[in-house]
Amino acid sequence: MKVDIFLLIASYPDSLIKFRGPLIDVLLAKGLDVHVAVPDLAETNAIYHALTAKNVTVHSIGLQRTGVNPVVDLGTICELYRLMRKIKPSYVLGYTVKPVIYGSLAARLARVPRCFVLVTGLGYAFTGENCSGRRGLLKALVQMLYRCALGWVDKAFFQNPDDEGLFRQQGILPATVPSCIVNGSGVDTVEYQQTPLPDAPCFLLIARLLGDKGVREYALAAASVKQRFPQVQFQLVGWIDDNPDAISQQELNAWIKQGTVVYLGKLSDVRPAIAGCSVYVLPSYREGTPRTVLEAMAMGRPVITTDAPGCRETVIEGDNGFLVPVKGVTELITAMEQFIIKPELIGKMGQRSREMAEEKYNVHMVNNIMLSAMEIDE
Repeated sequence: MKVDIFLLIASYPDSLIKFRGPLIDVLLAKGLDVHVAVPDLAETNAIYHALTAKNVTVHSIGLQRTGVNPVVDLGTICELYRLMRKIKPSYVLGYTVKPVIYGSLAARLARVPRCFVLVTGLGYAFTGENCSGRRGLLKALVQMLYRCALGWVDKAFFQNPDDEGLFRQQGILPATVPSCIVNGSGVDTVEYQQTPLPDAPCFLLIARLLGDKGVREYALAAASVKQRFPQVQFQLVGWIDDNPDAISQQELNAWIKQGTVVYLGKLSDVRPAIAGCSVYVLPSYREGTPRTVLEAMAMGRPVITTDAPGCRETVIEGDNGFLVPVKGVTELITAMEQFIIKPELIGKMGQRSREMAEEKYNVHMVNNIMLSAMEIDE
């Protein structure tokens, strides 16, 4: 009996285990032959071995996650087309910008029976105000490519209603293509257990070190709060990404030297960092649904984040945390000081975060919704 092949296309190897591992597991449990296409995954990599140990077939592709070279990107489409013609998948699912666009175009050319996309966030081209110059041109190009790619897919998944609404209003996703909103990538509430709170107040931000993640606002707020409460610690986890919006090494070095932040670097396992903090902070300008917030919620931490698409869905104001305006450093300072002045809020709001993670963001619930929408729930 022929086994259906499910091809998952990603732009970043780490995400296959961290974000899509439970989805891969359930697809395998459903009897599908799972293949993944991803760049920069050598056979010596631990992720490669973790995937092959599950009987997942790994295909290395030449996709450049942040590049905008049209010749290289055309080569990626051709490479994906040849791969699909070779393995003949019954299902294709791409997530993040380039896998969504180029994977969908290749699947159309290869006449794949069922093609789905997961929009996990809008990225650099869509964030920021009054996109002009290079960013404006990039935004126009990305929107045009999205329109070309999404016009024929079987279903588009979004991680928040704002992104779905934007794609509909701007005609990026035609009315003929159905869509479905899922609660982010979900979080495994068994893997991310609730942990005791530390004795001393400590704030934490985990993110790629980009301006649009609100890293500069976090540093400015930290510097101000430490003037009044010098004992409070502000931790930062992440790395300087190959992205036009990345902060500079000089900025990071200055924050460390001044004692504004305690920089923990890039961590393969963020659970010890979350366990060591009192409050999780993400002042991002826009997200799909921020996975780090879900992890912090599952571990019983209150959250300060922005009243922005993707972020606002994770916090009920005054219940499990506080919402602040995008770029609102003054409001961010006020929210931080609330937890310092009223430490009893930390435990109370942290417990509500845990409950919300269990009730709304459990990864198995999220994956079941996706499987049902893709008609793989038999």
